[in-house]
Amino acid sequence: MDRLSDYDFHLPDELIASRPLERRDASRMLVLDRATGTISHRRFTDFPSYLRDGDLVVLNDSRVTKARMFSDLAGEGPCHSSRRVELLFLEEIAPRRWKCLVKPGRRMRVGATCRAGGVTLKVVAIEEPTGERIVEADGPIDFEHHGALPIPPYMHREADAQDDTRYQTVFANPEGSVAAPTAGLHFTPELLATIPHAFVTLHVGIGTFQPVKVEDLADHAMHEERYKISEPDAFSINAAQRIVAVGTTSARVLESQPPGLVQARSGRTSIFIRPPCEFLRVSALLTNFHLPRSTLLMLVSAFAGRDHIFSAYEEAIRERYRFFSYGDCMLIL
Repeated sequence: MDRLSDYDFHLPDELIASRPLERRDASRMLVLDRATGTISHRRFTDFPSYLRDGDLVVLNDSRVTKARMFSDLAGEGPCHSSRRVELLFLEEIAPRRWKCLVKPGRRMRVGATCRAGGVTLKVVAIEEPTGERIVEADGPIDFEHHGALPIPPYMHREADAQDDTRYQTVFANPEGSVAAPTAGLHFTPELLATIPHAFVTLHVGIGTFQPVKVEDLADHAMHEERYKISEPDAFSINAAQRIVAVGTTSARVLESQPPGLVQARSGRTSIFIRPPCEFLRVSALLTNFHLPRSTLLMLVSAFAGRDHIFSAYEEAIRERYRFFSYGDCMLIL
């Protein structure tokens, strides 16, 4: 299963969840036994009943930044942008120097400037082949007042006040993601307090939005993302008898660690998990339903087997589950 076309499926548009349910924990939960392919239908509130003594639930605590904003209509200087530009701030790579996506790119060539976030931004470099801009700001950027959460394009709407709360997990802490670790959106403080858990941090990057563009998956260059594991959380992970990862982001952090005991560390990972792959740390996975032809779908196919995953997705579509970020979830055991 090394071809992109092996991970395609048809999803009716009406099953794409563009708004969250009234309650975080009200989602349905499809439970898949990866040994047998058996499927059962439960509610997310049943999740704790699947945990055993010695289990540890590992969640990604990254907070989504209000990283999407538009420039003012006019820029400054001899090479300014005279029309509105959309910017998505991906990462601060040095003080006041940011890696960004811009649209349209032709208005933001090297030397171009614009006003956004209360500062003047100047393009100092363009990275190839991605086209990402490196911009310098003449002051601190006020994301809270000028930015918006970069909700996924398939929602076909602008982010609003509801997203400010619901497109963040209740345990979100360090800021740095441009997309939510969505499997964690189902948890409430009350439910989390009843289960043994630890956190890792993986700042979700733009690769979440970008489609795989090659048919041969061996040619796909996986995006790189920043992660951190603290000393207390590394200790808890090493002491656990079984790891239940919440989301593909948590799974990527855990499976990217060197052999042996997990160490407290900060780093970057570009691990691309696809079949065939043996998971060395994660024993169970709670995840949402993923886009066709996505690396996230490939990861869960590596964990449970492609045939089991596609059978589960067919069942979820028949049963009218809600898909993607604000959708229902699947527990793979």
